[in-house]
Amino acid sequence: MKAKTAALGLESREPDVAGSEQSQAQLTTAPGPEEIRQRAYELHLESGCSHGRDLDDWLRAERELKEKQQAG
Repeated sequence: MKAKTAALGLESREPDVAGSEQSQAQLTTAPGPEEIRQRAYELHLESGCSHGRDLDDWLRAERELKEKQQAG
């Protein structure tokens, strides 16, 4: 059976531990919702409390925090 699976290219392989650790590190270092909320609120205040920009502020805050973490 082992020879048959090897011939089909189905032999078992070691999991990509380095890749999964890197992915896990990226997930754990991503800014949390509380950090994003705080920065989005700061952006809201900076823009003069403009209504209807909540999603724009949230996405900008998320982007800024991710860039800051990647640089730092």
